[in-house]
Amino acid sequence: MFASSCGATLLGVPALVAMPPHTVPIVSRFDYVAVDRARNRVYAAHTGSETLLVVDGATGKTLGQVDVGPMHGVAVDPTDGSVYTGDGTNQTVSKVDPVGLRVVATASVPGNVDGIVYDPGLHRVYADEDGKGRVFVVDTRSMKMIATVQLPGNDPESLAIDPATHAVYQNLNDVNGVAVIDSKSLAVIKTIKTPTISHNHPLVFDAPLNELIVGGKNGVMAAYSADGTHIGDGAVQPDIDQCSVGERGDLEACAGKGVITLIALEKNASPRVVARWTTPHNVHTVGIDEGRGNVWIVYAATNGDFVQALQIHR
Repeated sequence: MFASSCGATLLGVPALVAMPPHTVPIVSRFDYVAVDRARNRVYAAHTGSETLLVVDGATGKTLGQVDVGPMHGVAVDPTDGSVYTGDGTNQTVSKVDPVGLRVVATASVPGNVDGIVYDPGLHRVYADEDGKGRVFVVDTRSMKMIATVQLPGNDPESLAIDPATHAVYQNLNDVNGVAVIDSKSLAVIKTIKTPTISHNHPLVFDAPLNELIVGGKNGVMAAYSADGTHIGDGAVQPDIDQCSVGERGDLEACAGKGVITLIALEKNASPRVVARWTTPHNVHTVGIDEGRGNVWIVYAATNGDFVQALQIHR
């Protein structure tokens, strides 16, 4: 478990301070984390137990777990609080009622699902295929798959959406680039080359800055304009996995191989690490609630599974 004595190397302000961890039922492993800031809820893919973990964002306590299958991706509808899950080898996308703790509807797709992203403006889930070259598009009003997008690569990682244009950005681990999917034609219209990054992994679209932030396993994070113009690079930890951007757009939380970092984001500037926390646990996914000052992590330890908030002290 984390304790206040764990090594927090502060590279500037803000800093990360660990709150007490809370036990999660069923020893397992985790994947993506998402935060519903409006409803004070935190969601995590509890992959090994094949459930969606639902956490109270005020107390850190587990509110329940929903059987969805061996899920990986998770996304929240900000309008009504519904949660969507990408159910791995079940080859489905599910809609979950997190209050009733039940699956409302399920859409079948023709491949294993990894990451997902939700577009509330078009009522769509985009789900990338684990280890293959496709993105499945699900209409969440009918909960039916409406399209399959062929990618210019065979190892997609994180996805992100520009809420203004509805463009979908898909990281491509095997070609060191980002595919841009047009929401009207539902086809790839461009590939943004990321030559300073190898093995693209985390990806966020920073809407307040109108910029794309891309990270690689080689320890480089780059900022790009929405049209794909390279802005600048910053150094981050190697083997970085998931990142989450705050609602104000000036802070990004990232995790990978037990290292959690806070990254400052500014318009037309390189990403800059401002705080780092190292843990003995293999934390690799993270969610940020910048308004409440929390970074949420999940991890499996020898004495159980845990969800924990790291407080951002400015």
